[in-house]
Amino acid sequence: VQLQASGGGLVQAGGSLTLSCASSGLTFSRYNMAWFRQAPGKGREFVAGISSSGDITEYADSVKGRFTILRDNVKNTLYLQMSSLKPEDTAVYYCATKLTRISRTPASYDFWGQGTQVTVSS
Repeated sequence: VQLQASGGGLVQAGGSLTLSCASSGLTFSRYNMAWFRQAPGKGREFVAGISSSGDITEYADSVKGRFTILRDNVKNTLYLQMSSLKPEDTAVYYCATKLTRISRTPASYDFWGQGTQVTVSS
């Protein structure tokens, strides 16, 4: 199984970015997916999750209304649309997947991508 996250970069506060996570080696449409992030010196934090069919989404309070998680089960790709970015959104963003229900606990996920850096300048 491979999850390849991309799309990170440097953006000014108030700006937007879209992250992608391309998957291979698994039946993507069967798996629930999530984005986590980890800032320097902090633990890995749940950002957003989406069910296998895309009909259920869940967000951390800190990103609700600013971030949107999407998936394309034809392209086997997960997305995170981020807008109104804040300096506190600066972190390495990871995609992760699991067969069981969406969870905010990192240890419950089966596979992880390598991470993509998002830096928001003030």
